[in-house]
Amino acid sequence: MSELATPIKNVPTHLGLILDGNRRWAKEHGIPSLEGHKRGYQRLKKIAIAAFDMKIKYVSAYVFSVENWKRSKEEVEYLMSLLLWVSKVETKKLNKKNICVKFVGSKNGLSKEILKAMEDAEFKTKDNNGGTLALCLNYGGQQEIADAVKKIIEQGIKAEDVTPDLIQKNMYEPDMPKPDLIIRTSGEQRLSGFLLWESAYSELKFVNKHWPAFTIKDLEKAIEDYDQRERRYGK
Repeated sequence: MSELATPIKNVPTHLGLILDGNRRWAKEHGIPSLEGHKRGYQRLKKIAIAAFDMKIKYVSAYVFSVENWKRSKEEVEYLMSLLLWVSKVETKKLNKKNICVKFVGSKNGLSKEILKAMEDAEFKTKDNNGGTLALCLNYGGQQEIADAVKKIIEQGIKAEDVTPDLIQKNMYEPDMPKPDLIIRTSGEQRLSGFLLWESAYSELKFVNKHWPAFTIKDLEKAIEDYDQRERRYGK
């Protein structure tokens, strides 16, 4: 179990992770760039388990955005095969650790095989209570909001009855708490469409390391920094 160096009063309930820098890390280490994505998942599993040990209840990770379809055919095919492997094989290991797995995003464009593997993984792990790992797959924050609006229109709800609470109820995972802290690696300082609706009051932490180099110690430092912040929510 990971132990924090100093006592923490406020551990985030929900931690968001933007996994940036897999390809750059691979290039720096002289290995094929696509291999960086696999190393990135392996790092995610390690960090997520450490986060759950710290009593963080939810970890959301940005693993494939709707914009990622624009990458080369070779890379997209590799990422899809990796996601299928995670859905079929890795979730069995996560299930043994009592971790609940969710896939958050649009189903459009995903193969029937991947969709079936995702559905099976969610079903098998749905009763686990050792932490929830939400993999944001084929996800885009603007797309999520647009899909919520479509659902509201399809329900025949009048414009004057639309409220933030109603929109929230029509998001991909309406019952998941909003992220308290979002960490982005590789030195980039933007959200890139990650949980746009949900992150309105999230604390942000930007780290210069590429994602596969992000350590449990880096996570601990981020949590300690979060604990020192005062969240006023506009007050």
